[in-house]
Amino acid sequence: MAIGFGVLGLEPRAFWSLTLPELDAAVRGRFGGVHAERPPSRRELDALRARFPDT
Repeated sequence: MAIGFGVLGLEPRAFWSLTLPELDAAVRGRFGGVHAERPPSRRELDALRARFPDT
């Protein structure tokens, strides 16, 4: 909501009628495409699990 109202300057009716793909397109249009980080590999996940075990 902060991005929709504050940054994009949308009115409430316009914001609430957006679909998620439309909101995504609006944010990308305002800020440019953001490249998502790659997901962690199995080795990286195993290292994190060893470092931070669920206890």
